[in-house]
Amino acid sequence: MVSRPPIRPSPPGTSLGSGLRRWQAARTWARLIREAEALWSVDVRALHRLAARELAQLVQEVPPVLRRRVNQWLKRFRVLTRLH
Repeated sequence: MVSRPPIRPSPPGTSLGSGLRRWQAARTWARLIREAEALWSVDVRALHRLAARELAQLVQEVPPVLRRRVNQWLKRFRVLTRLH
């Protein structure tokens, strides 16, 4: 999740730029919330199928010379996939 610093309201009579920044920040937060809510309606099975296809393709594309080192990183990241 993206972490942003809190925005303090500016006192009356400040520049137009600070109002614009507050408006943009509020709009950005609202868009992030809207996108997060949209994920609740996503079909998980479709995501799993997509991830399985992507994983199969990635496993095939790793050069044989790098497989041992990639496996070491996968172990450190506690990933179940291993390259043969």
